[in-house]
Amino acid sequence: MATNKTICVFCSSSDAVDQSYFAAAEELGNKMAEKGYDLAYGGGAIGLMGELARAVQAGGQSVYGVIPDSLNLEGICYPDAEELIVTKDLRERKAIMEEKADAFIVLPGGFGTLEEAAEIITLKQLSLNNKAIVFLNTNRFFDKLIAFFEEIFKESFAKSAYRDLYFITESVDDALDYIDNYEPFERPKKWF
Repeated sequence: MATNKTICVFCSSSDAVDQSYFAAAEELGNKMAEKGYDLAYGGGAIGLMGELARAVQAGGQSVYGVIPDSLNLEGICYPDAEELIVTKDLRERKAIMEEKADAFIVLPGGFGTLEEAAEIITLKQLSLNNKAIVFLNTNRFFDKLIAFFEEIFKESFAKSAYRDLYFITESVDDALDYIDNYEPFERPKKWF
């Protein structure tokens, strides 16, 4: 069981997505709480963000929201977080979420989620962090992105060893088991 560990989750703030994505966010929040994980996330009250935060808190764990000032609006930000950090911009937001996190999970989302995931993978590739990164591939949402990653490896824009920077699963249990048993990534000796 995790103790005093925090998972940063990147995910959608859209209320328009299919209900199955909300169910996956709720399941993740419930199981994070069962295992004793706190949540660091983008501070939203809507979409998968809000669903996840409410589930983590309902299970007795803490929620740390990090939101840029431009989105610190009633109905957008999650006022019930144990801590709500308001940043000047998105760059500061990501830096704080990274600092708070012991691991990362990427749920389905839009451009912001994709940008956050790409940055955290890049930081790990450069040995600027060595934390677990998991894509929770609900409804096989990330299949085309993963295929694009494979094209990057095939065309030698990244070494094939970098497949080990992240873990992909459709199962919440497998995602949390991977984090629970995470072995730090060993960068190849020739990494460029």
